[in-house]
Amino acid sequence: AVVSTQSTGEYTCHSAFFVSIVIVQWADVIICKTRKLSVFQQGMTNWVLNTGIIFETCLAAFMCYTPGLDKALRVFPLRIWWWFPAMPFSLLIWVYDEIRRLLIRKYPGGWVEKETYY
Repeated sequence: AVVSTQSTGEYTCHSAFFVSIVIVQWADVIICKTRKLSVFQQGMTNWVLNTGIIFETCLAAFMCYTPGLDKALRVFPLRIWWWFPAMPFSLLIWVYDEIRRLLIRKYPGGWVEKETYY
């Protein structure tokens, strides 16, 4: 059966939402590496983590672009520029947490640490 235009739009939205979650998870996993140190101080030398980020992204691409999965998973191939709208949100999460950690280091025991340190 031919996929209707409405289903194509719906499946494309499913794919875009899924990909945006994956992209925002990049920031989430990077900020969970350390509680006080900046990513610049800590570094990105954990190759298990780096491999996980790459694998997660490749898996998302596989799920979006593999023929036949549009029926099984209700996804549809995305144009490449549709991967980019989530990136500013990922960057915003990362920058917010870098600023939070900077304030925790600069003012130990201060308000930011008391309210946001886990």
